[in-house]
Amino acid sequence: MDQDFVGLASDCQYWLQKLSAWDQSSTLETQKDTCLYLPQFQEFLRQMYEALKEMDSNTVMERFPTIGQLLAKTCSNQFILAYDESQKFLIWCLCCLINKEPQNSGDSKLNSWIWGLLSHILSTFRFDIKEIGLFSQGLGYEPVDYYPALLKNVVLSLVSKLRESHLNGFNTQRRMAPERVASLSQVCVPLVTLPDFEPLVEGMLTYHGHEPQEVLCPAFFEAVNEAFLLKKISLPTPAVVSLWLRHFPSLEKAMLHLFAKLISRERNSLRRIECFIKDSLLPQAACHPAIFRVVDEMFRCALLETDGAPEVLAATQVFTHCFVEALEKENKQLRFAFKTYFPYTSPSLATVLLQHPKDTSQLSCRHFWLLQRISQMLREAVEDQACGSCVDPFESWFLFIHFGSWADMAAEQLLRSETEAPVAALLWLLAFYYRPLDSSQQRAQTMVVLSRLQLLMLSRSTPLSAKELQAATGEGSNADPTQSVCGQLIRHLFLNFLLWTPGGRTIAREAITLMACTDEITYEIIGFLDQTLYRWDYLCSEAPRSAKLARELLQELQAQV
Repeated sequence: MDQDFVGLASDCQYWLQKLSAWDQSSTLETQKDTCLYLPQFQEFLRQMYEALKEMDSNTVMERFPTIGQLLAKTCSNQFILAYDESQKFLIWCLCCLINKEPQNSGDSKLNSWIWGLLSHILSTFRFDIKEIGLFSQGLGYEPVDYYPALLKNVVLSLVSKLRESHLNGFNTQRRMAPERVASLSQVCVPLVTLPDFEPLVEGMLTYHGHEPQEVLCPAFFEAVNEAFLLKKISLPTPAVVSLWLRHFPSLEKAMLHLFAKLISRERNSLRRIECFIKDSLLPQAACHPAIFRVVDEMFRCALLETDGAPEVLAATQVFTHCFVEALEKENKQLRFAFKTYFPYTSPSLATVLLQHPKDTSQLSCRHFWLLQRISQMLREAVEDQACGSCVDPFESWFLFIHFGSWADMAAEQLLRSETEAPVAALLWLLAFYYRPLDSSQQRAQTMVVLSRLQLLMLSRSTPLSAKELQAATGEGSNADPTQSVCGQLIRHLFLNFLLWTPGGRTIAREAITLMACTDEITYEIIGFLDQTLYRWDYLCSEAPRSAKLARELLQELQAQV
């Protein structure tokens, strides 16, 4: 590595001598010599940038003391600025010299000097000004005073020009040429993280020309997206939406970035997951159907790849909650029909699922009717061949799990002796939610098992003991082998029993200790309790009587793993 630096330092001296010679004469021979060396000099700038980007500005000046002189001479050579990608590499090198946290007046002067060079380069996109420096000096201003203001004015002028281009449409005399916009986007790639350029970045993102193809270069979108994901810049939601609509690879990368946060070695609570999701701006951006469809497709792929992992399932449901919340906030009346977000399933089913009660502690007959209606519509789509349904069961299930609170409500209602809800419809809904790919016959068998367990829990004259509960869940040595096919469903039903019935709450600690016989089941119970508390916080005006018990159990289990 040191040898590479020695070689670059030597090359730096060589090219500085060349640039000085080219500056001293403007003859035809000098111009020919300049053009002859343009490819080699561009390669030198590229190699120099690769070296500079790994150092801070102080280290750069120590290793390459003449780098500033070389770059300044380069900025004044019109042949180099016009050649291929030389201008881009030149700007990137200049950005490496900027001291992000100037410690003294020397650092500030260096930064100001670099702003001046950047202003000189960028001004070619908007102005034909060649004597800015002499003019300013003639007025008595020092570079440290006028360069930052000049840069700000150049940026604002470019933003104004972009806005004019958008408003003037096909008026070619008043709008910026597409080639110029494309070139400007390429030049901005290394500048996107600099605060002074944020208005220009936003202006570029919200600029919409009238060309049939995208004029902004992909590298610009990638650089902005990377900076946004790493919190190096802040952008308003419309600019982020425009970024992701115009460059789907950036949207996909944003989703992968979110997945990396959500599904990590450290198990996140749903509250923390919700914070990650809202902070990503993806729910707000997903109010546009095109973005929602990409996001939803990635959740679908994640579920398929992980065989419906609980973490992915929970993340999908929390995202849907945040999305619906953003949708309601943005539009009192939807700009897009709800079916445009879920085009592969029944529009009426999606509409019914969206009618989730705002307060589950005060369920009415209407909500019981909705549960029955959801069960009926799903059953017709999945099982009733007479209706001519050709809907893939997975598609119906995928839509249903977005609004998984309906399944949680069904399980809770089954264990309330005073419930007015239709038991058969609730049983089918639960069997489908937990085992969507079962045949009709397998689902019917699951419903029979669940019905027996429900009767066992609600019709006993004496409370169940924790040992009996363990055997009934299929975890004990004397468990019924027919129940192993729906172990997770049965465990969740019994967890609801422990939380919702007086008899269950008295044995909750002992029963959960017996049930949590493996790490996998322990994590499953933690996930269930976390999800239950999360839902109660949002959908209950008053916390249920068992909320305190659920929190204590959750904390105890988390302390064990």
